[in-house]
Amino acid sequence: MDVIVPLKENKDFRRLYARGKSYVSPALVTYVMKNRAGGVRVGITTSKKIGNAVKRSRSRRVIRAAYRQVYPKLKPGYDFVFVARGKTPFVKSTEVYRAMMKHMKEAGVLR
Repeated sequence: MDVIVPLKENKDFRRLYARGKSYVSPALVTYVMKNRAGGVRVGITTSKKIGNAVKRSRSRRVIRAAYRQVYPKLKPGYDFVFVARGKTPFVKSTEVYRAMMKHMKEAGVLR
């Protein structure tokens, strides 16, 4: 399995929010944008709106688990930011996976 390259810089997140294409579902928001790096980079955000630290951590875990299933099917050369929504801590990773796959299909980034 390839290593998942994280987005860490605030400027990278801001760039995706400003210029990236967004896809929305009740459990997840996905921002997609082409990058020059050639690899796949990913960031996950969970705001205080989601709930306490336990809920935010669960949201990140669920999103990460779903992303691990989606990752092998992705074309290289894209940046992704996944934003947790209020419903995220209460759903299974399979539901987030379905939403993620739908977003990736719409974005046309699947192999």
